[in-house]
Amino acid sequence: QGIFVLGLPYALLHSGYSGLFLIMLSAALCCYTGKILIACLYEENEDGQLIRVRDTYEDIANACCKKLSPKLGGVVVNVTQVMELVMTCILYLVVSGNLLSHSLPYVPVTEKTWSVIAFVTLLPCVFIKTLKIVSKLSQLCSLVHFIIILVAMTYCLTQIHQWSWAKFRLSIEFEDFLVSVGVIIFSYTSQIFLPTLEGNMKNPGEFRCMLNWTHFFACVLKTTFALTAFLTWGEETKEVITDNLPSFLQTLVNLCLLTKALLSYPLPFFAATEIVYACISRGSYSNYRSPLFSLGVRGSFLLLTLLMAMFIPHFALLMGLTGSVTGAAMTFLLPSLFHLKLKWKKLPFIEKCADISVFILGFLCSLAGIVCSIKGLLEVFG
Repeated sequence: QGIFVLGLPYALLHSGYSGLFLIMLSAALCCYTGKILIACLYEENEDGQLIRVRDTYEDIANACCKKLSPKLGGVVVNVTQVMELVMTCILYLVVSGNLLSHSLPYVPVTEKTWSVIAFVTLLPCVFIKTLKIVSKLSQLCSLVHFIIILVAMTYCLTQIHQWSWAKFRLSIEFEDFLVSVGVIIFSYTSQIFLPTLEGNMKNPGEFRCMLNWTHFFACVLKTTFALTAFLTWGEETKEVITDNLPSFLQTLVNLCLLTKALLSYPLPFFAATEIVYACISRGSYSNYRSPLFSLGVRGSFLLLTLLMAMFIPHFALLMGLTGSVTGAAMTFLLPSLFHLKLKWKKLPFIEKCADISVFILGFLCSLAGIVCSIKGLLEVFG
């Protein structure tokens, strides 16, 4: 349950009852594509036993595109992964600036300046070399997130006497609905990490069961949180739901959110820079393996996230665009395409239809979401 769960009530505002259905449908589809992605890591041996012959998303992509180019698939996947991870880092900076400006409204500082201040606190990230430090920060991040959700849900439940299902829309604007699709998809994306996760499980045979339960609980929690928050504020629901809380709670929760955003930043940042550094230093590029060069890669990425956060300071629209571009590709398009390519001869007709349907659905959602999110951003800047 990441920080982007806070955008789900806003998605319900623009999607109405269909938004609730989408949250559940996205959970089911993301669970399915997670399973078929892991299936692509395995091949049957002569005895009919499944053997893990691939380790990463990149290996799967290279296996699918080896006739065209041995490295083409890996390049496409790596670029997409880096895009998603960097966009996630940008969102954390954008949200940090937003939270600081709302927490300290009496300080005469713009939201962009607050983002710069948040950026300064993240400068030590360039010195993170292993996941040990990142894991400790993520542990603290989980604790802070629990506090935030608990406070927001408790307040919403105290307002239960004001709830009304009449607040839900029966008719919706098509463009707003498509932006909401991107927001909802992005709140479920985890396919990037699944091959590594499955490979490190003590009993990989339990992976499918684990995926079923985690997506089920994620769906229940997301639906409950989005529903209670939207029923509490209705048409007044804001892009980041904590902005709706009364002032005495808002400052406390916003500071907790700020802490969570800053603690969350190192994981996607570390993952993105590791992918880029590994690609550059691979093979004959041994000259680029120096610690100084690694520091330069991390420093450049850190600066890139700040510059983009300065120019696109709109949380929900940026999240919708990210979900439409990279989220849909990594979650729906590529897993279904790779599964069809690698397993076509062994797949039953129903699974082939399911994969093709997921691919078409993902493509349409991605295309429409990109157009509408970009249009929304242009209107904001125009």
